[in-house]
Amino acid sequence: MALASNPRAVVTGGGSGIGRAFCLALAKRGARVLVADINAEAATQTAKDVRSAGGTAESLRCDVSKRDEMFALPDVMTKHFGGTDVIFNNAGVAVGGPVHEIPVDDWEWLMGINLWGVIYGTLAFLPHFRAQKSGHFVNVASAAGLICGPGLAPYNVAKAGVVALSESLSVEVAPDGIGVSVLCPTFIRTNIHTSSRSHGEGTREMGEKMMARAKKSADEIAEITLRSVDRGELYIVPHSDGLWGWRLKRADPEGFYKRIVPRAMKSVSEGKGSGEDGVLASLMNMIRK
Repeated sequence: MALASNPRAVVTGGGSGIGRAFCLALAKRGARVLVADINAEAATQTAKDVRSAGGTAESLRCDVSKRDEMFALPDVMTKHFGGTDVIFNNAGVAVGGPVHEIPVDDWEWLMGINLWGVIYGTLAFLPHFRAQKSGHFVNVASAAGLICGPGLAPYNVAKAGVVALSESLSVEVAPDGIGVSVLCPTFIRTNIHTSSRSHGEGTREMGEKMMARAKKSADEIAEITLRSVDRGELYIVPHSDGLWGWRLKRADPEGFYKRIVPRAMKSVSEGKGSGEDGVLASLMNMIRK
């Protein structure tokens, strides 16, 4: 379903990266936006920019890993804007490295933000959307949730969970007039790598290289996402490498992990960055945003 005119939107992680891009894209539609971010200063700045771009905005410091803070958001939206039309469950972080080298604390940190944050956002707003017989969830996952390559196990697990939640939810809420979209990009030119936690030799450097090669900006992805929401699309896969990787995996899952993934890993280790191997290499190093 198309977004409402002048939509009332809450964006978690709205202070930077693709969250900020969502806020500014919504401003072009005259949206009323609650910018929620753990960095209060960044949220305040984004809210100012939304107002400058023609929208209405409020900002709020919010830690998405805290259930009480997330469950308070619907009341905040009602206070400021009279309700909510769409929530962008966007806030996210990254952890990279071999499974055996990633501390349990880092697994828990990432899951609290990337997975529980989306679950909390869903459970917080679902009763309100059902009561008004409308609303839309935009859950930011990643192509890493569709194609689970090596070196990003916690990230893959969380993003696969977001995809699964979105798929299940979409069927359950459709009779109530509620829409669900799950965004699954590969690399976007943002600063997620600056807050990531990396383990193992060369992990951070590889992530930075792949981020530097990203061809689409956060602003482009935000516009693509809003158009896809207007069309009522469940899956939003804006990059060709992510789309083709997902298709290859679905066509031959065992062959994908026995032949294609090892070849991609070899390509990465040899520093190749063009042609078929370059595309496959990018599939194996998916940090979204």
